[in-house]
Amino acid sequence: MIRRSFLKLSSLASIGINLNLLKNSCSHFLTLSFDDGFKKSSYKTAEIFENYGLKASINIIASGHLKSFNRDPKWMPSKLLGDFYDWNNLKSRGHEIMPHSWEHLNLTKIPIAKAKYNIDKCLDYFSNNLDDFSESNSIFNYPYNSSNSEIDDYLLKKVRAVRVRGGLVLKNKFSNKIPLKKTNLRLGTWGYGPNLCDDFIEKSVNQFLNSKGGWLILTLHGIDNEGWGPISSNYLDKLLSRLIKVKYLSVSTISDVLV
Repeated sequence: MIRRSFLKLSSLASIGINLNLLKNSCSHFLTLSFDDGFKKSSYKTAEIFENYGLKASINIIASGHLKSFNRDPKWMPSKLLGDFYDWNNLKSRGHEIMPHSWEHLNLTKIPIAKAKYNIDKCLDYFSNNLDDFSESNSIFNYPYNSSNSEIDDYLLKKVRAVRVRGGLVLKNKFSNKIPLKKTNLRLGTWGYGPNLCDDFIEKSVNQFLNSKGGWLILTLHGIDNEGWGPISSNYLDKLLSRLIKVKYLSVSTISDVLV
């Protein structure tokens, strides 16, 4: 494969490209949203995206690198998770790094006071450890994509948007509408697991490309054999090589759609 020059999309203005003009030419937006923070997978994901001048969306369990973390060892053993040296490194390369909870609890299955405590602890840790993190501009990606109105109300006073299970907000629709407002958003997502998700992604993307448009957000995890519902690196590479040729589609991070 011919390696393409990596363009940091955060600095496109410096070479005369207007992101708003680029957005206005597209009817379809696709975000591939990678959860948990597998170190090897995150670097590989970033490399594949960089080959096509794209930014990856990577969502991090704030305590995943700490010795105290022991949640879901089958799907996210702590020895495979990166730390904030890795996340600052990838952010400096232009990728989107966003919170995916403090310790990967289903916030709807614990007392609301504990859920709020976990949210605050996660956001505080990001503020103190991720370079240039802005809580008010961040996107909180729920663990298990599970939320309820009380948790959403609490979070949306703090962050720009929350990513939730598609069935909670999209109802009978497959994709989000491209939002006119840029804050206080509940964004629906779809995912598949625990096995390899290549076929699910292919079917979902093709269905979306044949639709009238909107914004499809797909939740992914690791690459190849890492995590719940992994995507194969060869398929991801071939997928992006095809998608960048679709003139009416933009493969974007959540933050860039909300510019």
